[in-house]
Amino acid sequence: MVAQFRDQDQLLSKMATGNGHGEDSPYFDGWKAYDKDPYHPTKRPNGVIQLSLAENQLCFDLIQEWLMKNPKASICTPDGVENFNDVALFQDYHGLPEFREAIAKFMGKVRGGRVKFNPDRIVMNGGATGALETMAFCLAESGDAFLVPTPYYPGFDRDLRWRTGVQLVPVVCESCNNFKITKSALEAAYENAKEANIRVEGLLITNPSNPLGNILDRETLKGIVSFINEKNIHLVCDEIYAATVSTNQPNFISVLEVIEEDIECNRDLIHIIYSLSKDMGFPGFRVGIVYSYNDAVVNCARKMSSLGLVSTQTQHLIASMLSDDEFVDRFIAKSKERLETRRKVFTQELARAEISCFNGNAGLFVWIDLRMLALLKDPSFEAEMELWKVIINEVKLNVSPGSSFHCLEPGWFRVCFANMDDNTMEVALSRIKAFMHQIKDQNREVKVPAKKPCWQSSLKLSLSRRRVDDFLMSQISMSPHSPIPQSPLVPART
Repeated sequence: MVAQFRDQDQLLSKMATGNGHGEDSPYFDGWKAYDKDPYHPTKRPNGVIQLSLAENQLCFDLIQEWLMKNPKASICTPDGVENFNDVALFQDYHGLPEFREAIAKFMGKVRGGRVKFNPDRIVMNGGATGALETMAFCLAESGDAFLVPTPYYPGFDRDLRWRTGVQLVPVVCESCNNFKITKSALEAAYENAKEANIRVEGLLITNPSNPLGNILDRETLKGIVSFINEKNIHLVCDEIYAATVSTNQPNFISVLEVIEEDIECNRDLIHIIYSLSKDMGFPGFRVGIVYSYNDAVVNCARKMSSLGLVSTQTQHLIASMLSDDEFVDRFIAKSKERLETRRKVFTQELARAEISCFNGNAGLFVWIDLRMLALLKDPSFEAEMELWKVIINEVKLNVSPGSSFHCLEPGWFRVCFANMDDNTMEVALSRIKAFMHQIKDQNREVKVPAKKPCWQSSLKLSLSRRRVDDFLMSQISMSPHSPIPQSPLVPART
């Protein structure tokens, strides 16, 4: 008998083989291009520089200094090995008490001590990704939706939708009013969902914003809380960039600060997502946090966390580090200072290249406006993608196009600045300046038909490698240096 072989995809579930992960986004395509040809100052000097990774690498020296002074914090050192048995044995999914206490204390510190967090409401997850999926699972059924203001982090499509079947409904925010989240925009998105027979279970906001790099003011937060309270839907606040706000800017305001001081609401509807990936620069430790006032959410999320626990070795180390008040205070201050300096240098150099940025004051990135390039003749996302291909394939910079963040205005790009050393930053900025210099020359030399998109002419955007290299060298030399189970929780509505 001849064996019947099925195609590889037929051996897997529809959820596994579908495109729900969102990996076909240009956001992830850029990462693939970088992986194929990563920049190295000596081994690959013409490789792709990673400007799409929102990672904080500016304070590793402080971490390393603390580790050298506190060897007992790690069970992998002669001084700390005596704790090996306790840490290596099974721990339940509540997490080590000292870990939850240290995390709660740290979360309060990065918010200026204006709010306090209860360690008993701290639920650990495998990074913010796991925490977000846990919230989607707890709060919504498959097919239900969260409202999400645009532009928003591309990973939300994966984190909230892929395995839960939850939908994301965009709340359209526009550059003409600085992408502000308005009551009218929230109402319009809510009504659009209702007309499409989509049940809205919550609103997801990111504060500070990714990709805008700004913070929400108190009045905006009060309006958001009033909106979700009126609609009786959940509010999930992603606050993973809380400690990245510039020191000379208004303080970051957590939603907890608003509900405790300014406005009455049903606190069972309020939930916080946090992690140590951005504020501490520990994405590899996979420390994600769910914090909720809702007892049912805390209990359910804790059960769910058994599918993505933080290792007890990591908990032990983090608990030791974050319990050191002197170190934490110094780290927070130094991190803010270094991020502010890097942001200032980066934006000033972009301004010299005649590139403007959205007026942000937080995050690990800038939201740059290239509409003068992408929309010279063709205000479309096709033009934006053609420009992006030139930047990544010829300029050799991996930046993220605004369309991958669901921005409805073509021509915006997110550029990260804290994931590299000073020398790499200088090379990246030199490439940007060379690109802008080339574009200016081409615009002077070539007259393009009025109705023909500039990207459709290879002459317009294909860079002359010799001319770019010459300009790069001059800049460097001048440099000063799914079928889903039913949700276990009752929906928010009554």
